[in-house]
Amino acid sequence: MNAAPAATTAATGAAAAPALPVVRGVDYRCGDCGARNLIKGGDPVRCRQCGFRILYKTRTKRLIQFEAR
Repeated sequence: MNAAPAATTAATGAAAAPALPVVRGVDYRCGDCGARNLIKGGDPVRCRQCGFRILYKTRTKRLIQFEAR
């Protein structure tokens, strides 16, 4: 059993920093207390602070433009 060698950069030979994990989920705001909730697939649709079931999806900061005729 051979252990895989650690990732190194070509220029310096130093060990590369591990990649940060990507959090997959959608950000929602509670309709009652206003707390931010990160909901992933399979999670119950419920505020983690107060238990309220009405959550509002936060708007994206990305520019979205549609072409109208």
